[in-house]
Order: sequence, then C-alpha cells, then structure tokens
Amino acid sequence: MNDVRVVAFDCDGVLFDTVEANRAYYNHILAHFGHPAMDEHQLRYVHIHTVQQCVAHLFADDADRQAAMAFRASIDYGKFLKYLTIEPHLKALLDWMRNRYKTAIATNRTDTMERLLREFGLVDQFDLVVTSRDVERPKPFPDPLFKILSRFGVEPRQAVFVGDSEVDEATARAAGVPFIAYRNPALEANWHIESLEEIKGFLQGSGTA
Repeated sequence: MNDVRVVAFDCDGVLFDTVEANRAYYNHILAHFGHPAMDEHQLRYVHIHTVQQCVAHLFADDADRQAAMAFRASIDYGKFLKYLTIEPHLKALLDWMRNRYKTAIATNRTDTMERLLREFGLVDQFDLVVTSRDVERPKPFPDPLFKILSRFGVEPRQAVFVGDSEVDEATARAAGVPFIAYRNPALEANWHIESLEEIKGFLQGSGTA
C-alpha cells in the first residue's frame, strides 16, 4: 500500500460508536409523534442511511414524514452527544497520518457532522468532509468517494476507504477504491481490521489480508 495518498473514513461505527446516539435520536422523534421505539432492524437501518431515508423508513405516511422532518430540524443534536463515544486509537492514528496522507470522511450524515467533529476536537484533523448534502447521490453510490478522489487528484488505487457496513462496501466497490472493513468480518473487503491502530501497519505495507 505504498502508493496510497488518501485515507477516507465512514463516520458512524468507524470514527464513533453511534449506536446509542442514533437510538436515542430517532426514538425521540418517534415518541414525539406517539410511535413506538425502533426495533433492532430499524436501528440497523438508521445506522447506515441518510436522515431523509431514515425518516421515510420510520414513517409510512407522507404527511407524517414531512412533519417528522420539520420536527427533526428543530432538535438540538447536542443533547445526544453524551451517547457517543470516539473509537479507540482514532486520535493517535489521525495525528500519525497528518503530513503523511490526506484524510477525508465520506458519510451519509447531513447537518450533524460538523457539530460532531467540533465537539470532539476533530475539525482540523480531516482535509475534506463529504456528507450526503454534498453530493447528488449519497452512499452506496460512489459519488462521495469520486468527490474525494477528484479533490486530491488521485486514482482509486491511491486511496483506501475504511467502513463497517454493506453500504460502505458497495460504495468502495462502485468507486474502485480498495476497502478496509472495520470490525465486520462478514463484509467483502481487501483487508479486515478489528482496531483502527492496524491501519498504520497496512499503510506501511505490513498489513495482511
């Protein structure tokens, strides 16, 4: 992997453990409209899709969806940050990559991404952040990774994408970018890792498939 110049990361499940934050956030919206809390299938869905897709998935009626989106816009996301935890070894990895690689985020989050990075002191750690608002077609389409490749003027083989879901796998495949699967051995990937600190070894050429 000596030719790699750009390392791109998914957000949820890779940079942060967001399961409980997502649960609390969407259950808060559901409760406001008198709906029951999410089941595990719905929780998995909201982990990997855009907020528009998630609301559409949770609210079958079109009028309810519109009302839910309007209510969602009024929510202060800050109250849910206490449910988030940063992934182990992330800050050390980003510090090591600084001045060695370009770093980017490709996420299906929308207007919560900037707040999240600011709260955890990571705003200056990434050279580019691509949310679902920044592309015409969000993940699993390749557009977020294409935007990253274009920004840094690199070929797909000169980048890697670190993700944890089927959506991330499909995005990397569609873009032709080598994929590192994080803590999900069921995914088809070029490499599998259980800890972010393993990425350093891969980038230095010592990682194993």
